[in-house]
Amino acid sequence: MRLTILIDNTANMRDLKAESGFSLYIEDQSTKILFDTGCSALFMENAHKLGINLREADYIILSHGHYDHTWGLKHLLHLYFTADTPHSSKPILLTHPLSFSHRTKDGKNMGCNVSEEELMSSFTIHKSKTPLWISKQLVFLGEIERKFPYEGNHTIGQIIKNGIAVNDSMEDDTALAYKSSQGLVIITGCSHSGICNIVEQAKEICQDDRVLSIIGGLHLRKPSIEQLNGTITYLRQTNVRKLYACHCTDQPSRIALAQLGNLCETTVGLTLEYP
Repeated sequence: MRLTILIDNTANMRDLKAESGFSLYIEDQSTKILFDTGCSALFMENAHKLGINLREADYIILSHGHYDHTWGLKHLLHLYFTADTPHSSKPILLTHPLSFSHRTKDGKNMGCNVSEEELMSSFTIHKSKTPLWISKQLVFLGEIERKFPYEGNHTIGQIIKNGIAVNDSMEDDTALAYKSSQGLVIITGCSHSGICNIVEQAKEICQDDRVLSIIGGLHLRKPSIEQLNGTITYLRQTNVRKLYACHCTDQPSRIALAQLGNLCETTVGLTLEYP
């Protein structure tokens, strides 16, 4: 598997740009996947500069429905509409059933800014709460069971469910896991559901306790001492070999995570390969 970060909060490679969002591109043999789309067209600009043709993607997978992971969809739709040659088949847009729900915070839209109807013009939409194997080695984890009391219990804004506005606990937050020969590679968007919960679910689904790498957002932004210490203790016990802390991980949390001895520099354009 080959994985390339298209959007993250930092960039230090020439001509590539960053924003407060996340997107990456995965190539697993013949299967190609766009995971999240950031909040603008920058992921497309960076992909072009990196020589990645996004119209070759077989899947578009959303980690959850927040704007900084979905607003790039509008620009991706435009790419499909203006293409010189039609796509041979519609890519599958895979996500949790709540990802397209209306979301707000302080009166501002927090959710996806394109409708399912618009998306259906270019994509085949598949919504799933349950795990789904995308290839022999790559799995969509579905709705994450929240086992650890110190994480995954916060809310951000409100979501409309059954016509009623309720506090949004981001039930749709999910991730991917890849079964490499050396252990699991966990790929997250924001980890609202908790990175420890995500890793536990990946280990159970894949029947493998080895964790080679974690890459993605960890949602450690001004975390409680209990959450930060619990996360560090869990990751140490899990013996994660390499940790790529991306989007929505603040600097104090990165400094604390550095004590694990496995924290790697992560920027837009980073490419990783796994057997």
